[in-house]
Amino acid sequence: MTRRVAIVQSNYIPWKGYFDLMHRVDEFILFDDMQFTRRDWRNRNKIKTPQGLHWLTIPVEVKGKYYQAIKDTVISDPGWTKDHWRTIQQHYAKAPHFRDYKELFEALYLETTDTYLSAINYRFLTALCKILDIQTKISWSMDYRIVDGKTERLVSLCQQAGANDYISGPSAKDYIDPTLFAAAGITLTFMDYSRYPSHPQLYPPFEHGVSILDLVFNVGAQVGPYMLSVGSQTT
Repeated sequence: MTRRVAIVQSNYIPWKGYFDLMHRVDEFILFDDMQFTRRDWRNRNKIKTPQGLHWLTIPVEVKGKYYQAIKDTVISDPGWTKDHWRTIQQHYAKAPHFRDYKELFEALYLETTDTYLSAINYRFLTALCKILDIQTKISWSMDYRIVDGKTERLVSLCQQAGANDYISGPSAKDYIDPTLFAAAGITLTFMDYSRYPSHPQLYPPFEHGVSILDLVFNVGAQVGPYMLSVGSQTT
């Protein structure tokens, strides 16, 4: 019997591909033992505006913390929640389904009191999974034992989670050693994000690489035709 696992760092309101990967597996392990990387997706993402793409960035403490893990990264300004929600309202108020989710996201933002980035990302990920009807188990790398080695630690996490199938994002091809998965009897596959159709979107030109919020506010619950697996029978 196949048990699929994916292992990815937690991201802030990530793009649709992140959720397609999540939907394809039985367990999605948030690898927040990994080092926090600046100017990355851990604490920021993009939305569409009339002036072009705009970054929403959660301010975090980084001074002197060059090697801190994502799980240890702390918010530096609690006012980010109001700023982000105000910006989202400003640019998505005219989206067809914004009103359907306004109350939910307003509460998500304005009632957030977490001080750790990992907890904030988890809060938004689980809420978005409910909207997308993704029932995948979400766990933490901290729940498992971490070994040394880039590929070795992934193989070990799969083994501890009882997985015989590992699905990875395509960028990991640069460092993953497939022979270690084969030796462990674990099938390794990579996601292909090249087949996404365009969805109705404000402020042309069209852009795929923005937060999932863009898709939710523009098409509502009917995300299936615009994703690779969510809302469809494809697995």
